[in-house]
Order: sequence, then structure tokens, then C-alpha cells
Amino acid sequence: MLNFCSLYSGSSGNSLFVETENIKLLVDAGVSCKKIENALQDINIDPSSIDGILVTHEHTDHIQGLGTLSKKFDLPVFVNQKTLDAMPKQRDKMSSKNIKIFNINENFEIGDLKIHPFSIPHDAADPCGFNILSDNKKLSIATDIGHMTNDILKNLEESLFIMLESNYDPEVLKASPYPFSLKSRIAGPTGHLPNEIAGKTISHLLKSGLKTAMLGHLSKESNFPELAYQTVIDELISNNYDENSLSISVASRDAHSKLIKL
Repeated sequence: MLNFCSLYSGSSGNSLFVETENIKLLVDAGVSCKKIENALQDINIDPSSIDGILVTHEHTDHIQGLGTLSKKFDLPVFVNQKTLDAMPKQRDKMSSKNIKIFNINENFEIGDLKIHPFSIPHDAADPCGFNILSDNKKLSIATDIGHMTNDILKNLEESLFIMLESNYDPEVLKASPYPFSLKSRIAGPTGHLPNEIAGKTISHLLKSGLKTAMLGHLSKESNFPELAYQTVIDELISNNYDENSLSISVASRDAHSKLIKL
């Protein structure tokens, strides 16, 4: 058993849930502790049963409730050293025994889960995505990606499921109310991933066994769920893939997804 649920996903906050028979993990805690508790209870998960929290990077929309959640439920937090150093307010809320340091590109295990953190290009201290493996099943989480690289693609290959950023549409971004500096950051090499590149990435991954994809971390101001979905579908069709060969959904910013069973 390997299950995934997006609790919250978007520029306003991110938290994801992964479970096996024996282990329950969160990836990021970018909304309040209370909101994460509520979402977990909605999917019949006791927050105190969580075995740990993986951290991708230190931006507020990924760590807002992290320290409080760790402190309240005595949860281990798995984080790399540079990211930990970049979030002193959250670090100071955690018990030192609950801080578990990992190195990017080095595997580690949490119960029956094997975790492989890999580097991503984003304007943070040492940001990463995760491959999570159990019983020869692999799911991958890759958001906050300024541009797609061969190294990321290699890490994502052979995933049965992927949570992939589809943050913005270039034309909608141009017309958005964001200031020019923020538009430049989003579209820059350490910003976020546009819909079309998400589609090209998924097309590539279909060759190595991808079955299910969830588009995540959509911008509120420079994207629409329907647009992200259709852009990816159009990309699949242009690459001669049957759009029905893959289950695609779009994660909501303020409501949990259905539980995806791999």
C-alpha cells in the first residue's frame, strides 16, 4: 500500500500526505497547524499518528505551520542543514531531538519508506523534491521548479505517480496584477514551472510507466485549474499520447484531494 493526498497546494500554502500500512508522513506544512489538523481529520487520519514531516524548502507557503505542528504532536522534521538554517523561527519551536538532517541526493529511510531527496532550481537555500518508494512503487513530488533539468527528469522517471508543479500560464502571468519584479521572478530560472513544461515533462514520463499525475502549486493570479489541465492534455495529444492513458487531476489550494492509491 502506498497512498497520496494533497491537503493544500498553491501559492497560498502547501501540505501533502503520504502513507503506507506502517508509516504516515507529511511533506511540508505551509498552512496553519489547525488547518492541517482539520484536513487530516477530514480524511480520517489522527494528526498524532503522523510519523514525520519532510521539508522541501523554507518559503513560508511550505513551512508556516511546521514548528507548531512538530511541537504539538512531537513530530520529527526531516530537513537539510541549509534549509534548517534559513528558517530560525520554525527551528526554535522544535525540540532538538525532532530535527533530523538529511543530505540531498543521499537516500534515507523512515520505517518502510525509502526517501530520495533531489535538488531543484528555486530561489531558496537548498530546495529539493522527493522520490518516495515502498514495495517497488515510486511516487515523486516536484514543485517550485524554476526550470526543468535532465537531472530532475532522471529522478522522476519510473514514478507511478507524480505531484508536479504547473504554476502559471505565461500570457496570464503577463496580464496579472503582479509587479514586474515578481513576474520576472516567477518566470525566471529559479522561479516556477509553467503549464506547458509540466505537460512536456508528463509526456516524457509516460515512457517510463507514469500512471497518475496531479498538477500542483497553481498560482492564484496567473493560472486557472482548467487552463493548466487543458494545456497538459494538449501537450500529451501533440506527443501522440492517448489522453486516457493517464489519470490527471489538479490539486486545490484550499481543499484536500481524494486519496490516491498506487
